[in-house]
Amino acid sequence: MRQRLQLSALLLAWFMATGSQWDVVQVFAWGRMFAGYSRSMSVGSALRLTFKPDKMCSVCKMVKAAKQQQEQSPVAPAKALGKILLVFAPVPTVVVASVPSGQWPVGMATMCSAERGAPPIPPPRGLAT
Repeated sequence: MRQRLQLSALLLAWFMATGSQWDVVQVFAWGRMFAGYSRSMSVGSALRLTFKPDKMCSVCKMVKAAKQQQEQSPVAPAKALGKILLVFAPVPTVVVASVPSGQWPVGMATMCSAERGAPPIPPPRGLAT
């Protein structure tokens, strides 16, 4: 339950920080306008009147004013500076040479086996009962 509450709070904060609440209010206003127009006229005419810029309802005007105010207020310094470019250094090319085929050097074979001890005889056994 606590994780769900934290996730919901995080999503709500992200939603409000990006200004998406105005998009939701705008969709609600369009739905209300379309429902009102479709009661007295055809669906095509109602749809056309809903999205006409000169036929904005009071909610649409409020959303437009709020979006303009949000764009004018300098909230983030990144927007004032412009687009942030991330520049990465080019990755160096890595070349791995293959070992030439042939015989293994004798000196290397004896060096590896000289440090290794012989296996215990007889092999160790677990606890016998």
